[in-house]
Amino acid sequence: MVKNVTDSVFYVGADDKDLDLFEGQYIIPNGIAYNSYVIVDEKIAIMDMVDKRRADEWFANVDEVLAGRQPDYLVISHLEPDHSANLDEVLKRYPDIQVVSNAKLFGMLPQFFEVDIKDRSVTVKEGEPLSLGEHELHFVMAPMVHWPEVMVTYDAADKILFSADGFGKFGALDTEEDWACEARRYYFNIVGKYGVPVQNLLKKADALDIQIICPLHGPVLDENLEYYIGKYKTWSSYEPEDKGVFIAYVSLHGNTKEAAEELAELLEKKGAPKVAIADLAREDWAECVEDAFRYDRLVLAAPTYDGGLMPIMTDFIEHLKMKAYQKRKVALIENGSWAPMAGKIMKQHFESMKDIEFVGDVVTIRSTVKDGDRAQLDMLADALL
Repeated sequence: MVKNVTDSVFYVGADDKDLDLFEGQYIIPNGIAYNSYVIVDEKIAIMDMVDKRRADEWFANVDEVLAGRQPDYLVISHLEPDHSANLDEVLKRYPDIQVVSNAKLFGMLPQFFEVDIKDRSVTVKEGEPLSLGEHELHFVMAPMVHWPEVMVTYDAADKILFSADGFGKFGALDTEEDWACEARRYYFNIVGKYGVPVQNLLKKADALDIQIICPLHGPVLDENLEYYIGKYKTWSSYEPEDKGVFIAYVSLHGNTKEAAEELAELLEKKGAPKVAIADLAREDWAECVEDAFRYDRLVLAAPTYDGGLMPIMTDFIEHLKMKAYQKRKVALIENGSWAPMAGKIMKQHFESMKDIEFVGDVVTIRSTVKDGDRAQLDMLADALL
């Protein structure tokens, strides 16, 4: 897995194809990459570490690049265990190495490690340089992207931005797949709440001549950077990425599903630019969160359940709320056999979110879909176009 990023910067990370859930909750069918890099100059810097699950492979990669030399610095940009878990062993193997990071990270470090690095630490501030020889590293603080201690590092020699979790994606590096799909799912489910801090970091990045982005997950990005940065500017501003309608439904006996599918067919016949539909009980909910943010219009369809809202729909809406869902048009379909309440409850949830515009009237179905309900669905389709 050792690869050249440039003549003097090396990728030493590792793929993990065994892990099924990232952060214990996100399905990763194609695994995950734990990225780490080594800069070889007059002095040598290791840029972050990997998860303990791939420690042996990582140390072998690092030692291959070191070729018998001792590293001078270990730069830690983010303290989550998938990037820092091997600190104890690093300190043992390389007794002269100094740990470089910011004051916030060093303040949090005792929560994860019982090590004394007082005499082996270098605390850096915003913009402060660290010379390795030809390579000069500049540190840019990125608090709440997506933890408070995060920083990124700019290498002025090779014009590389070591971007921490920014510009990362799910999926191991040996998997051929569309970057945007898994990067979008990664962004909105992990970083999505922190749009303002991401925007602040992007403003700082605009002042740098960046030719390569080295994230902590996903591939090294070394061409068409305007595309990737543009995606992040859209995502972090909460603007819809595409015009289209995402229909998310739950259904007890198939009748609410029928209504959702009929609405999707109507929208397609009427020329909606894109229609996506998902059964929340069966789809990966993280992908559903991704699609809710991707499109500019959202339709939720749910039955009343125990006098309230079906729990799966409640969970989905709470996920959207947690990730700061906003700037979208929302339409609602409810079903209820004797006392429909789902529409009222869903609307109350969205009234607490920012810049939500409700489209059309709540479509109320009594048990099964009838001709009168189809007329309501037709009017809702027109309102959504």
